[in-house]
Amino acid sequence: MSTELSWWSTLDGDILGTVFRDTCDQDYGWILLVRDLVGRFRCADIQVSFRTERIATARLRIAMAEKNRDPTFTGLEEQGDEPKVPLDLFEDRSIPEARLHKYYLELRDRPARNPARKVFEAISPWLVSSDPHLVKEFQESQFDQRLWEIYLWTMFRDQGYDVEHREAPDLKVTSPWFSFSVEATTVAPSTAGPLALHPDPQTPEEIAAFLTDYMPMKFGSPLVSKLKKVDAQGRHYWEKPGVEDMPFVLAIADFHKEADGLSPASLTYSQGGLYPYLYGTRVSVEAVDGQVIFRNEPVTEHTYNGKSVPSGFFDLPDAEHVAAVVFSNAGTIAKFDRMGVLAGFAPPKHTYIRMGYVFDPDPNALVGIPFSIDVSNPAYTEYWGDEVQVFHNPRALRRVPPEAFPDAAHFFYENGKLSTIDRGGRVLSSMTMILHAVDDSQSAQVS
Repeated sequence: MSTELSWWSTLDGDILGTVFRDTCDQDYGWILLVRDLVGRFRCADIQVSFRTERIATARLRIAMAEKNRDPTFTGLEEQGDEPKVPLDLFEDRSIPEARLHKYYLELRDRPARNPARKVFEAISPWLVSSDPHLVKEFQESQFDQRLWEIYLWTMFRDQGYDVEHREAPDLKVTSPWFSFSVEATTVAPSTAGPLALHPDPQTPEEIAAFLTDYMPMKFGSPLVSKLKKVDAQGRHYWEKPGVEDMPFVLAIADFHKEADGLSPASLTYSQGGLYPYLYGTRVSVEAVDGQVIFRNEPVTEHTYNGKSVPSGFFDLPDAEHVAAVVFSNAGTIAKFDRMGVLAGFAPPKHTYIRMGYVFDPDPNALVGIPFSIDVSNPAYTEYWGDEVQVFHNPRALRRVPPEAFPDAAHFFYENGKLSTIDRGGRVLSSMTMILHAVDDSQSAQVS
């Protein structure tokens, strides 16, 4: 309906404005935004039908100046539908520091995490949740799990959808074109049983074996648990009131192994173990006359340390109710840091360098293209959904359209063949290095 052309702000940031072009009438307008009673920037005034962008811009600036000089303007204006108590992810709950999660403390207190912290502070007033445990678990025992949910909520909101944060399933996503529900889950460290002995792969051969058996079993455990789980009334997630007539999606992230200073966290390299488990197939690679040949090979089970599980999650009973499985390796503090830097929240003397691999569209490419870039570089761009991967279920009773995830890579398995829709330059995996200049000689500390 419209295209935003420019954004404006008063010096104190209490009043924002945007000039837009109406793509239906081919004329111009402006929107003035101020905070509502819980601190959310919302439309406070709008004018349309200007003949030129220049006139619309001038009228917006006049309106902003008048609002700024209004003696009754306090910086907040009531909209009438504000929640009585806004969500605050950093709420001081008078909890002893020993009970708070170490990553929550880092996010709250470390100066280098200011970009992420500012993003969370901006998100909090908008995150109206019916889950009473969200703040407590974000601060204490389930930081990774709640971070993943908040990332998904943010990513869907960035797509322009209405997103309801619920107890179960976690998210209800609606738009004029489609609706679906999402239950988030994570891969956690194994503290007992056959998978507690982590293989810690180092060589290419060890990594291949790790992705063949160990990781499919790690992904399988939380996915199967969510598939089988029912409430006190015997209802699965897809049968809950309010979402029973829409596609159901499982979203999974891997937090089973932290970065240790010598090796990256598991989420940067474990994604290759997901699709073989979901589809019960593995892609083998062979070079023939200078050409790379990809073949799909069936997989019946995954075995590690004496334990075996059947492959093919989408073939399990009741899996036809799962429209797709969504994965991202970017539901992390680093993602929020980078988005915060792009929003102008980088603290002084801090530099954020992103490095990793991007997708190579060459059909013969076996690895991604390495990259390294300063996040504050004007040439750098990033969106919330860039790293999302959507694995569509070929047996789904209700399917989610690929258009629902416009920034994602999509995977399909039809007629015994795995196919992918992707784009060149999409980040496959990355790490973000924070450099802190400690004196004027530009020496730095790696964080």
